[in-house]
Amino acid sequence: MAAGSPSSRFVATRRMAWLSIATSVATLLLKFGAYGLTGAVSLLSDALEALVNMAAGLVALWALTIAERPPDEDHPYGHDKVEYFSSGVEGVLILVAALAIAWTAVGRLLAPTELQQLGPGLVVAAIAASLNFVTSRLMMRVAREHDSIVLEADAKHLLTDVWTSAGVIAGLCIVLIAPQWRVLDPLIAIAVAAHIAWTGFGLLRRSAGGLMDTGLDADEVAAIRATVGAALPPGTSMAGLRTRKSGAKRFIEFKLCVPGEQSVRVAHDLCDRLEELLAARLARVVVTIHVEPAAAG
Repeated sequence: MAAGSPSSRFVATRRMAWLSIATSVATLLLKFGAYGLTGAVSLLSDALEALVNMAAGLVALWALTIAERPPDEDHPYGHDKVEYFSSGVEGVLILVAALAIAWTAVGRLLAPTELQQLGPGLVVAAIAASLNFVTSRLMMRVAREHDSIVLEADAKHLLTDVWTSAGVIAGLCIVLIAPQWRVLDPLIAIAVAAHIAWTGFGLLRRSAGGLMDTGLDADEVAAIRATVGAALPPGTSMAGLRTRKSGAKRFIEFKLCVPGEQSVRVAHDLCDRLEELLAARLARVVVTIHVEPAAAG
């Protein structure tokens, strides 16, 4: 890759962020149009979530741009942790939307109104949900391919919107058939609020874990131990393994205990070999190995 040129990861994730923003704008217009047709507060709740989706997409685009910056004097380990801030902001936005939806729904529950043009409104809402579904599946695929918590958070948010939209549409179909059940409209909106609030708490919990330098998961730690263990010659061992994750980067640090009489060149070559093996086993790793005499390990 030429110096200064964007990485394939950056190009792919940035493209998905723009797709998320474009989809959010389209669904925002469709869902507010559906609310305008029907007056259903459950469709208003769906529209408010689309507004949060758009804001979250803009935050994700900002975070992906910052994360791609190379290490500098103030950030010698890079800028990857900005991805956790992004998912945290998205979690907060989701919680704010949940509160707004619940507040509006309770008001409608206390003062119910007649719903209008439910048929056309439901068709518009279904089109919006379909757009979100297609976009979320594309984003999730790219997020897994490039290990991006920003895209994963945004994709999960869109997918959550799909399921809440499905619930809203199903409930309003009942009201369309049996108008006396219009109380379902605010009740569905309250259920939507509770569901997306749970999603918001999940994003906040994951963001906090990343900012607190949580270690790699058990499967990855086991892979590290197995990879290093299989490559160590007799008389050498690994000690003091420590791991953490920052955005998509995995940091691995351990002591390599070698025979005291071993030359620096041999120990250095072994370290290079271990780094190559770990880079082949896990994506985006930064490995730090401290060589010590075996007797001191």
